[in-house]
Amino acid sequence: MEMSFLPVILLGAAILLLIIFFYYVPFLMWISAKVSGVNISLIQLFLMRIRKVPPGVITRAMIEAHKAGLKSLTRDELEAHYLAGGHVERVVHALVSASKANIDLTFQMATAIDLAGRDVFEAVQMSVNPKVIDTPPVTAVSKNGIQLIAKARVTVRANIKQLVGGAGEETILARVGEGIVSSIGSAENHESVLENPDSISKLVLRKGLDAGTAFEILSIDIADIDIGKNIGAVLQMDQAQADKNIAQAKAEERRAMAVALEQEMKAKAQEARAKVIEAEAEVPKAMAEAFRAGNLGIMDYYKMKNIEADTSMRETIAKPTTGPSKPIKD
Repeated sequence: MEMSFLPVILLGAAILLLIIFFYYVPFLMWISAKVSGVNISLIQLFLMRIRKVPPGVITRAMIEAHKAGLKSLTRDELEAHYLAGGHVERVVHALVSASKANIDLTFQMATAIDLAGRDVFEAVQMSVNPKVIDTPPVTAVSKNGIQLIAKARVTVRANIKQLVGGAGEETILARVGEGIVSSIGSAENHESVLENPDSISKLVLRKGLDAGTAFEILSIDIADIDIGKNIGAVLQMDQAQADKNIAQAKAEERRAMAVALEQEMKAKAQEARAKVIEAEAEVPKAMAEAFRAGNLGIMDYYKMKNIEADTSMRETIAKPTTGPSKPIKD
């Protein structure tokens, strides 16, 4: 029984050794490279496995570059870019596309763009086929106080030389929005903007908004303009309401001061009345003292009382009557 399983075990071991051999020595891949005219040795393919570099990625990239006429690419450069964390196939696609479109793109520039985190193949495609970016609604106010809401379409083309270190789409949108706000804000009235919306795009294009960015602005087209609020009227209403509140506050302050002054006068009057009452209370004492001292006689006292009575009668007659007058009886 043990002898009967021996051939099976040997066959399995042979198959496993062949799989391991062809994994580390990709013979078929070497044949494919040779047929395609790419000069690469089996030893180099084996060493790629040892260096943890996929031979299939490097071999396919070299075949593509060779067929496209890019003779300057070497295996070492492709391996170095892969080990640096780059996308070898994407870089080769970009170089081939740039070569066909007569775009000046070197391998060093392509790898730098790729390692910077940008899609170099997409950038080459955008250089050939410009991209249209729709801006979000931009709100601005003309000099006559009317609010306008504008939407623009920006046609951009990738600037290969500025892809490393250049600003992205967000900066383009922010600058275009700033230019639209400035253009509408400098208009005398909203009618002129609605009549000539191309004046906005012309003014914005003259500002050179693509400086320092990874794109070149080809055109700015105003897609839509809507009329918003009358900001001038709203501001005037708010100012009038604020003036009204200030006037009311000042009037309330004056009223409070008048009330305080009235209360102060009442307090002084009460104080004066209290002093009069206090003085009147001293009169009987003074009269009694005058009687005891002999300075005031009884006849003088009666004369004084008659004068007081006469004065009281005159004051009563002088007061106006509030009710209907009664007829005098005969």
